[in-house]
Amino acid sequence: MTIACTIARQIQDSSWIRRMFEEGIRLKAGRGAGKVFDFNLGNPDPEPPEAVTKALQKVVLENRKCSHAYMPNAGFPRGARDHGGTHVAGDGPALYRRAHPHDRGRRRCSQHAVQGDPRSRGRSNRAAPFFTEYRFYIGNHGGNMVPVETKEDFSLDLDRIAAALTPRTKAILLNSPNNPTGAIYPEESLRALEALLSRQAPTILVISDEPYKAIVYDGHRQPEVASLLSRTVIANSWSKQWAVPGERIGYLAISPNLPEARELAAACTFAHRVLGFVNAPAIWQLVAASVEDASVDVALYQEKKEILCGALARTGYVFTRPKGFFYIFPQTPMADDVAFIQMLQEEGILAVPGRGFGRAGHMRLSLTLPLEDIERSLPGFENAFRKAKG
Repeated sequence: MTIACTIARQIQDSSWIRRMFEEGIRLKAGRGAGKVFDFNLGNPDPEPPEAVTKALQKVVLENRKCSHAYMPNAGFPRGARDHGGTHVAGDGPALYRRAHPHDRGRRRCSQHAVQGDPRSRGRSNRAAPFFTEYRFYIGNHGGNMVPVETKEDFSLDLDRIAAALTPRTKAILLNSPNNPTGAIYPEESLRALEALLSRQAPTILVISDEPYKAIVYDGHRQPEVASLLSRTVIANSWSKQWAVPGERIGYLAISPNLPEARELAAACTFAHRVLGFVNAPAIWQLVAASVEDASVDVALYQEKKEILCGALARTGYVFTRPKGFFYIFPQTPMADDVAFIQMLQEEGILAVPGRGFGRAGHMRLSLTLPLEDIERSLPGFENAFRKAKG
């Protein structure tokens, strides 16, 4: 059996995150795990909230009928104060199939349980920096991802978005709080985007990817996108909010403001099955229905953010403080971010180069490692910075 050309190319262009993960295995084998500080993967370190584990125990012990059976392709139907609609198997698959809007608490939205992204043959504009696998989600369906640069503080640049729109543009993909920058797009920016699209591209779909919505700092909040953008689909996940990424539980929600919402929901439900995805496990769907608002203690990330940001700033690193999310995205002190990442490795520090997210000259640092590891890594960040500055 031969490998498809598309897959072969994607392997070559595959995630820097995975490469750094493999490099971490090598370094830990040579130095010892205690001497390697892994800022690479965003694997949440808190345990799930007590309310989530109790709900899981309750659902399992109830052993209700069909807890382990096949279910409707869209997941269990349900109503919810915030989301209204049905369920899914993770945020990534939701994106992969293409649809997900919701309007928190005001209008009802169709919500679908999925695992997957936009499937249209055409252009999909994406604010940069961006999550590295978006390009594969879009390309796998014959689409062309067109990164649109944000401003220096990673806020939306409406002029650049306007210039990037063409008759072939099918969708705009937003991610807020953003991976890798931690930026949150405020209501005024989203209202301006709505006005722009109504004038220039009234049929475009805006896909809002929001798996970090509950992880916000310093009084910031993620706006309710579906109440501000009329043609919206929202993908979300409980992976980060509950610290259960391995359970693959999330949803897809389609705005009722879309005239074609019903048809799009039906298409997503059909595609969900024929593209090979499966629903989130029945038990986890039942847990989500009872404790969807539960969240890890964001203060744990806030403390680590303050310590790392403070140390980096004192050393001389340049960065925009994240408003949400559990990563920091500083500039590297030299233009070649890959070369600087290698300098950090000499100090036992693993980070991801920014070019993997569409913004060279930066690096992504995770806040999911233990606080004591962050504190012990700080001299290494300073040493690498001094070497880079020569």
